[in-house]
Amino acid sequence: MENYYEQAQKGAWVSILSYIFLSTCKLIIAGVTASSALKADGLNNVTDIIASIAVLVGLKISKKPRDNDHPYGHSRAEHISSLIASFIMMVIGLEVLVDAGQSLFMDKSEAPNLLAAWVGLGAAAVMGGVYRYNIKLAKKLDSQSLYAVAKDNLSDALVSIGAVVGIFGSQFGLPWLDVVAAFAVGIIICKTAIEIFKEAAHSLTDGFDEEKLGHYKESIELVEGVKEVEDVKARKLGNQVVIDVTVKVDPHLNVIKSHEIADQIEHIMNDEHQIKDTLVHIEPDAYEKQK
Repeated sequence: MENYYEQAQKGAWVSILSYIFLSTCKLIIAGVTASSALKADGLNNVTDIIASIAVLVGLKISKKPRDNDHPYGHSRAEHISSLIASFIMMVIGLEVLVDAGQSLFMDKSEAPNLLAAWVGLGAAAVMGGVYRYNIKLAKKLDSQSLYAVAKDNLSDALVSIGAVVGIFGSQFGLPWLDVVAAFAVGIIICKTAIEIFKEAAHSLTDGFDEEKLGHYKESIELVEGVKEVEDVKARKLGNQVVIDVTVKVDPHLNVIKSHEIADQIEHIMNDEHQIKDTLVHIEPDAYEKQK
């Protein structure tokens, strides 16, 4: 588990350092070149720094061991950090939209310098690389917070490309395209924030993939001695899945045999689905009892 948190934090640090560098470059060049789109992109990266720090803090809290008032540990701090990151992104996204909306009513007759476009293009390439690194790490660790970071990385790459399109378009006598690109950046930021919020809220309210629950049930039904799988419930704590299972068995079985069936279920969930925490409740099968 310690290795999981160390690797996840590494992904968050890669994002933070990349965003610090890119936001600094973009905001400086945006001021020099008078590009609204690059300025919006730079502000987007500033929010990403804060969001990535929130994820990093969440990961550090998550690795704390169980205590008296946290019997399941602190893993859900990961989901909370994703939730906080989505709020931060939404606030800045709305700010960018308001700023772009005001700029549309201003007389902007001069196109921004092409240097802004080249900076945006380079930033898109950098974020594309950071996205590939973090999405690979998120899949390996099955980390929701890193998935959120990776999704943000991808949206940032797309935002930079959108800014570049607006800046290049303004060179052809359409300077307002730079402002339109800034508006598009704001929409993308808000959309990403909503997606991250929905995923984090789903996990925090114990939402779980129904298809996976079906696979778990199929595996349990194959265990010798299980007459019926009455109920399967699961929830996520960080990157770990906790599952509660109720199965019916022959009512004439003794305690030892029933315990062996429960052990088999725990082993099969660990071996086939990498679930280390399975709680099994054994009930007598009413049909077998009547016989």
